Amino acid sequence: MSTIKIAATDGSGSFDCLVVTPKTQQPTGVVVMIQEIFGINAAMRSLSAWVADMGFIAIAPDLFWRQEPGVQLDPDAGQAQWDRAFALFNGFDQEKGLEDLKATIAAARKLPGANGKVGTMGFCLGGRMAFKTAAHTDADCNVSYYGVGIEGMLGDAPGMRGPLLMHIAELDKFVPPAAQKAILEGLAGHPKVTCHVYPGVDHAFARMGGHAWDARAATIANGRTAEFLVEYL
Repeated sequence: MSTIKIAATDGSGSFDCLVVTPKTQQPTGVVVMIQEIFGINAAMRSLSAWVADMGFIAIAPDLFWRQEPGVQLDPDAGQAQWDRAFALFNGFDQEKGLEDLKATIAAARKLPGANGKVGTMGFCLGGRMAFKTAAHTDADCNVSYYGVGIEGMLGDAPGMRGPLLMHIAELDKFVPPAAQKAILEGLAGHPKVTCHVYPGVDHAFARMGGHAWDARAATIANGRTAEFLVEYL
């Protein structure tokens, strides 16, 4: 693992990105890993390593850098960590975050060992931002794990630019049944969107070792993700 800096397009500074490269050296696709509300923490580093183990380059930008660079929170370490995470989420400028992701995608295409193709993969807040990258960037593909608030973004769906794979947790306490219904109905038949609902699991079911971890659902979702990335990157 290494860290690079990318300049923000608004001239306000630069932000760190974790980079994990695969053991193989041939040109390969890059996956922009989009964080949960807990920053580039141990879970995001593990997920980035997993993507690299699949043979892709993983790059994870620090989206909270404008508020507090280098945030690493633990969702299983008590309420104080959650309170801090939600404070950062509430203070997060999503449009500036989208611009940072655009800058990351552009830089990712030129990374050493990259083949020029770039996808995004986000979790929770990152899952929401992956929906935005599908609609508003030139990413070659996008993956959303239990994205929050997407029911309020469906107006962007007609202009979807890149293919989007969505993983939805049936019992997600942050995406209740009415929201899921709106998402599934609003995206039904969309040629660039594929949605999968995983029965009996909660938000963050794919965070290995976390309180909501579900091995069966995560394995199925991750297998679909792997096939999707191979197809487009």
